[in-house]
Amino acid sequence: MEGRERKIWHTPAGVVFHDVGVLTDKLFPVVEAMQKHFSAGSGTYYSDSIFFLSVAMHQIMPKEILRIIQLDLDLKYKTNIRELFEEFDSFLPDAIIGIAREMQPVYRHTFWQFRHENPKTRVGNPPPEGLPGFNSGVMLLNLEAMRQSALYSRLLEPAHVQRLADKYRFRGHLGDQDFFTMIGMEHPELFHVLDCTWNRQLCTWWRDHGYSDVFEAYFRCEGHVKIYHGNCNTPIPDA
Repeated sequence: MEGRERKIWHTPAGVVFHDVGVLTDKLFPVVEAMQKHFSAGSGTYYSDSIFFLSVAMHQIMPKEILRIIQLDLDLKYKTNIRELFEEFDSFLPDAIIGIAREMQPVYRHTFWQFRHENPKTRVGNPPPEGLPGFNSGVMLLNLEAMRQSALYSRLLEPAHVQRLADKYRFRGHLGDQDFFTMIGMEHPELFHVLDCTWNRQLCTWWRDHGYSDVFEAYFRCEGHVKIYHGNCNTPIPDA
């Protein structure tokens, strides 16, 4: 307002750029074993190691970095990102990652064989009672907790990845979110589930590819949207 003194608060901040090639070289030894389970094959979009960055972020980032928010580029923010960071305060003792549910029947499809063999399973079913899997467009990574979690360290071992992939008859194509989805079926305590309004996904691809009868059960999201996610090139509303 004119005539009133304005105060400008200066908060110390730094910007660090990382070379993608260097990060990929560091990631490869950690994620090599899981790439065959969670990408559609060599040369496909999600086959590069960089799409598994979040899985091993705690190993390649400096130890003084304790917590990170990892975000896709196709997002639109409707609130202060500080509020998202405050979600770290709601993590239960065993939780190491904050992530929202997948809002399409992606994993109803991907787990089809396991679901066929286990007709009473919750795996792949819609919320609130089902386990629809995760979407990695918005993630809170407690790097300190990831480093300290003996369970998470074991789950990264190739033998454990293979065991779970065999158990759930799992072959994905979406990189890190496939890995988090699979281990989340076995160890949900590792995850703080973000409300859908923190990652309001807009893609409707699966509605038109065989799942129109159940689509709305996954896609429904009530409440004031804080972050829109225009996945699969979906336009984001201005309002």
